[in-house]
Amino acid sequence: MGEVQATLFQPDFNRSIHVEARPERLSADAGTLLLRSLMDRLGLPRLLGRHLRDPRDPSRITHPWLELLRTEILLKCQGWSEHTDATLLRHDPLFRVAVSGRRGDSPLRPAPGRTPEGLSSQPTLSRLLEDLSSDENRSGLGAVLLSMAERRLGRNAPSSLVLDLDSLPIEVHGHQPGSAYNGHYRVRCYHPLVLRCEQGDFLAGRLREGNAHTATGGLDFILPPLRHLKRLAWQLWLRVDAGFPAEDFLSALEAEDVRYMARIRSNTTLERLAAPFLSRPAGRPPKEGRLWIHELRYRAGTWSRARRVVLVVLERPGEQQHLFLDHFFLVTNAPSEEMDGMALLERYRERGTAEKDFGAWQNALSLKLSSSPRPKRHYRGRKLRQGYVPHDSFATNEVRLLMSLLSANLLHAGAELLGRATREKLGRERFRTLLLKTTARVLLGNRKVTVVIDSVRARLWTSFWQQMERMYPARASPPLQALPTVA
Repeated sequence: MGEVQATLFQPDFNRSIHVEARPERLSADAGTLLLRSLMDRLGLPRLLGRHLRDPRDPSRITHPWLELLRTEILLKCQGWSEHTDATLLRHDPLFRVAVSGRRGDSPLRPAPGRTPEGLSSQPTLSRLLEDLSSDENRSGLGAVLLSMAERRLGRNAPSSLVLDLDSLPIEVHGHQPGSAYNGHYRVRCYHPLVLRCEQGDFLAGRLREGNAHTATGGLDFILPPLRHLKRLAWQLWLRVDAGFPAEDFLSALEAEDVRYMARIRSNTTLERLAAPFLSRPAGRPPKEGRLWIHELRYRAGTWSRARRVVLVVLERPGEQQHLFLDHFFLVTNAPSEEMDGMALLERYRERGTAEKDFGAWQNALSLKLSSSPRPKRHYRGRKLRQGYVPHDSFATNEVRLLMSLLSANLLHAGAELLGRATREKLGRERFRTLLLKTTARVLLGNRKVTVVIDSVRARLWTSFWQQMERMYPARASPPLQALPTVA
């Protein structure tokens, strides 16, 4: 009789199945434990504490500043893109343990006073973003983003570091401040700038209005991180598309001794210079097509001097029906003795990987820039005694962008570790599916927290932990031994 009363429902396709709900400590996000360990070993809590300032009144605080920041990052990494999801996960045992700074089983026990007994609420997380939207904290988030990537790159710093600068649309539904209709993308959006290194880490981000030109603010945005990264590699390279190479942009990079490579739009002068090289050789073309590289010197009307331009001529028989040769132009300040045209083309083609990763980041994190000013007249059913000053929604949306990039870097670092163990290249979403979305049962006893996971996932967890120990060993702690797994 009790079994029937406990049953929620029975699926129609098999009446022998009974779905029940029991008061057990279960979690579908056991991977938060691994992410918390990775955050600590990357030094992220220390960076957050150094660069961000908590403006709240200490006498009214329930959730510590660092716990709120961990909650925001872990929710994004686990795929919970909405703050309202915190209500559903409020009593998830492993989320509570992963965000808490308390030791032992105390995060799962009732606590007196203002000690938090669960995840923070949606309004608290929204206020966190508002607190981070100050100029000081947004600059701090940029410093955290750059310092975290620098720590990862510094372990195996390459002699030459290649960076990708791009602008991309982030569509919005509504009239968020700063959003606008973009005629090129044909959507209402924001149009931020994002900087990424070839190793896959995002280095900086800046939110811009939706109708901003591709290169607007690009120089001011790029110079600080470039100067900061010079300590890592003896030579920096920057890849950009055809919207950026204006005179002030190129001259500034040359003054900073940064190598650049960029496509430039065709014009009458460039076509005249390319004309002698666009004739098809005599004879039947091969089925796979051909490629030619030619060196040019070109000075645009707005440029202060002539620069090296590489003409790339392509033969694509299947697409062009043997009629025309395709071609485009690359401008660079790298001498031909340092890098010939073919090597330059191969390096520029890697930009496609960066553009693909920009899309993969948005898919994995489900970035939504939805903050809007909403006048508040009541609080907990009572009228406000003084006028309410709405927060800066544009600045809050930039915080969302920066927190998303920070979470993307954490996922990338984890995917890289698991990829080393499985010997395959993993994206952020695949890493989340394989490792982070692991179901677990939590047992309490003798002041210990025991987490039980499936033996199939246990092998992946062990491999990941071994790689993390090898790449990012815990400070001031003895080396940990992996527990045996079920055969």
